[in-house]
Amino acid sequence: MGLFDFLFGNKTKKIEDFKSRGAIIVDVRSKGEYESGAIPGSKNIPLQKISSKMGEIKKWDKPVITCCASGMRSASAATILKSSGVEAMNGGGWFSLSQKL
Repeated sequence: MGLFDFLFGNKTKKIEDFKSRGAIIVDVRSKGEYESGAIPGSKNIPLQKISSKMGEIKKWDKPVITCCASGMRSASAATILKSSGVEAMNGGGWFSLSQKL
């Protein structure tokens, strides 16, 4: 395990694990940002609506990978989801995440 993996975890392996368990990708950018380009099959739930959609998200009963433009909003979304009992991880920027999928 390299220093980077030790400090930040191996995101690619975690993404593979989540994918193998049917993870849902939630893009937390605005509707306009999402419509300008997104990961096929992802769901658009803007960050400010995550809390109000928690019941729906929990019903999926799947791990969630969050993404946004750079990884800042998706980090916040993943924290909110985890604090509500949803298995979630920050996938970072949507374009970078799409390359890892």
